[in-house]
Amino acid sequence: MLEAAELQSSQIPGNKYNYNSAIPRTRLERQLRERELRKSNWSSHPNEEVRDGNREVDVFGDGPLSTEGDNWQEEFLEGIAAARELADGRERKDGQPPKQRLLVVANRLPVSAVRRGADSWALEMSVGGLVRALLGVNDFEARWIGWAGVNVPDEIGQSSLTKALAEKRCIPVFLDEEIVHQYYNGYCNNILWPLFHYLGLPQEDRLATTRGFQSQFDAYKKANQMFADVVNEHYEEGDVVWCHDYHLMFLPKCLKDYNNEMKVGWFLHTPFPSSEIHRTLPSRSELLRSVLAADLVGFHTYDYARHFVSACTRILGLEGTPEGVEDQGKLTRVAAVFVVSAQCHFPIGIDSDRFIRALELPKVKDHIKEFQDRFAGRKVMLGVDRLDMIKGIPQKILAFEKFLEENPHWRDKVVLLQIAVPTRTDVPEYQKLTCQVHEIVGRINGRFGTLTAVPIHHLDQTLDFQALCALYAVTDVALVTSLRDGMNLVSYEFVACQASKKGVLILSEFAGAAQSLGAGAILVNPWNITEVAASIGYALNMPADEREKRHHHNFMHVTTHTSQEWAETFVSELNDSVVEAQMRTRQIPPLLRTRDVLQCYSQSNNRLLILGFNATLTEPVDAPGRRVDQFKEMELKLHPDLREPLKKLCNDPKTTIVVLSGSERSVLDKSFGEYNLWLAAEHGMFVRPTKGEWMTTMPENLHMDWVDSVKHVFEYFTERTPRSHFEPRETSLVWNYKYADVEFGRLQAKDMLQHLWTGPISNASVEVVQGGRSVEVRAVGVTKGAAIDRILGEIVHNKDVKAPIDYVLCIGHFLPKDEDIYTFFEPELPAGLATTARANIGNPVNGSASNRPIGTNGFRARCSNTPYKSFPNSDKRTSSNGNGAGWWSKMRDRLTLQEGSSVLDLKSENYFSCAVGRKRSSARYLLGSSADVVSLMKELAELS
Repeated sequence: MLEAAELQSSQIPGNKYNYNSAIPRTRLERQLRERELRKSNWSSHPNEEVRDGNREVDVFGDGPLSTEGDNWQEEFLEGIAAARELADGRERKDGQPPKQRLLVVANRLPVSAVRRGADSWALEMSVGGLVRALLGVNDFEARWIGWAGVNVPDEIGQSSLTKALAEKRCIPVFLDEEIVHQYYNGYCNNILWPLFHYLGLPQEDRLATTRGFQSQFDAYKKANQMFADVVNEHYEEGDVVWCHDYHLMFLPKCLKDYNNEMKVGWFLHTPFPSSEIHRTLPSRSELLRSVLAADLVGFHTYDYARHFVSACTRILGLEGTPEGVEDQGKLTRVAAVFVVSAQCHFPIGIDSDRFIRALELPKVKDHIKEFQDRFAGRKVMLGVDRLDMIKGIPQKILAFEKFLEENPHWRDKVVLLQIAVPTRTDVPEYQKLTCQVHEIVGRINGRFGTLTAVPIHHLDQTLDFQALCALYAVTDVALVTSLRDGMNLVSYEFVACQASKKGVLILSEFAGAAQSLGAGAILVNPWNITEVAASIGYALNMPADEREKRHHHNFMHVTTHTSQEWAETFVSELNDSVVEAQMRTRQIPPLLRTRDVLQCYSQSNNRLLILGFNATLTEPVDAPGRRVDQFKEMELKLHPDLREPLKKLCNDPKTTIVVLSGSERSVLDKSFGEYNLWLAAEHGMFVRPTKGEWMTTMPENLHMDWVDSVKHVFEYFTERTPRSHFEPRETSLVWNYKYADVEFGRLQAKDMLQHLWTGPISNASVEVVQGGRSVEVRAVGVTKGAAIDRILGEIVHNKDVKAPIDYVLCIGHFLPKDEDIYTFFEPELPAGLATTARANIGNPVNGSASNRPIGTNGFRARCSNTPYKSFPNSDKRTSSNGNGAGWWSKMRDRLTLQEGSSVLDLKSENYFSCAVGRKRSSARYLLGSSADVVSLMKELAELS
């Protein structure tokens, strides 16, 4: 949780908004406070009049808007005048801080453009769930960026359209016909949309008109980059960029590549499939990584968020946390419905007040009276859906037919009104669906209809806003049978318009709204026709008091979780996520500056290079898009580009290299047998120069009687966990489940740990070290930092060192347990305390290496302990005349094998500790991968 001072906006660079300094200490406290403030503002500024529903209002401006579809009466943003005053440099009259700028980026603008001449355009309101949801958002100075739905190839047309849309606070992205065909009709609608709705990928022979997956994906990336270019052009420091839906999954990465400080959020308005479905997508990894570039990723329900996190862990191998997805210290927050665990409730809502106020409009009242007269004496059931495969319209109608079959007395007492909004009328699958629905409706009406009435009224058209509200108001049962839907806003609109409190909502359990309205609605499985038919009968016969209780529950949810609340919560969470990310970044070491490393290296006289092996000097095995080959990856090999640079460095008399690894001796022998360097195996428990014999640094009191029992446990869990493997070593045991199923492996590891602590190691002097996908059991005090002092002592006596070590470069991909090697060399420690502190790192291991051969059991008795010694501060510094050899020649003779740290004459600027591929580290610097290590070694070799 963040402290109040840490959350103050004034401390964060790039944030020009002055928020209240009295900020709660935790995110949950802030959410509760903001909720109360919003309630207070709503109650202090009630709506004093009902707006004229016959007036068609501009989306972002104040002028009239030409429409040919729905009559949208509300402005997209309220308070536009105040925002314009701010834009002109004037203070707001209410004395409030300026509104934060919000760039809403979606595939389509809320208006569509129709060309009337060379430089003349008419703007029509678009119909869509996102537009309807955002109509009530008014606490931001918003701009909407998107495609206007028309191809404009000429500069005159683009200029005039840009000017016309600017008056509506819209910014166009100009896409040509080929891009639209490949990107929108191809990749978005033919690949992503079916996959996300569990319809599967189309076969290649059905993609002839769009030339296959790869060409579509290339167009998709190109279109996303075009959106990013427009955003970058209009972005101002401090803006929030809110990307929407599956059309723009590549956009967060494009924006972050342009400006990593940009606040970017991404929200999905469809389901996100399970990882098993998403993994079938050819570009699965690239899309996931692109979305993870955002600071906050939002979904309608917890299920969708869980599927996304699971896909990132199973496909990308990243770490899923309670707050999101973590990639080497970089956290992308993934939020859905968990409020208690500091995640947010992000179901999209509607502007409920707009629908409630509409019931008082004269035109709506006239429609209500008309419908009541038309359907007098009959119960009204209503379905409002896009004519889409996932909306379950055939299943709904078939369930209604079964209800009429089983309940003959209802045949002349109920009517089903099905509004099917046409969509993608040029797509064969949708044409086939239309014919199917018409056939079913005709059969049922012919079977149960009379000369004066039919049981089903089916309309392939869109109703205007007033007629739709009136129809909601007279409906007795709303039937939503979506087979898979992100968030069904029709359910919210129906509840908001039910002033009579008599309407019952039958809701598919697969609809996104089911998690929000499930307690008040009747949940059904739309594939179970019998169940839906029975639910229809239950709803029609429901007692009035139960109807009212159910309605009250749904009404409270719809009026509380509005689109305004949804947008404010998301943007507020995005701002918090950016603040927290900036605070985490401050704790992340900076990237290694190669120039400084090289300069100090060239000026030093006795250099020590300590290098890890795995993921440091090995071949890269986790390149993006590379197929996992467990057999090859388990065999560690030296990076081929390091062979020549490493030879040059090893042959430099001023340079000593130590390869320090947790691997076995045989692994290091195989990779480094030809090099003149030092090898330290099993975290430094075994040491040898490449031309000598292995010797042990283990203390005499190191007990290994726990090995056999732990080995049996590891072997058992290897057998029951497919693709896991067990690595028996002489001083430790490692169980690795990197290649196993992520979630199953973690469950097995948890079970293993419980078994170990309650059995084989309950009384043993061992430590359990958990890696990213591994469990290691080793003796207490066995770490790389504990061993390095003894290794240094061995090097001093073996090489007959003539000068103190004045340069240390320590690089490795070490586990947190072994990062004590970084702090061992920190020269800021007072000289009198340095050796003691370093000795305590590995306590109780204070022994030294022995030059005698290793015994038959693989271990050697250590020499007798000698207390550590250290030089006085005055002796540690080279004299002003540069003659430091005098004290060194005298003190070198007094060294014992336990005094490796005493050979250091190290200044702060000559010490470089660097973690490879880890952002959470106690090292001073970072390197991204083994490829960066290769580049650095090549440059050092040139200096040698």
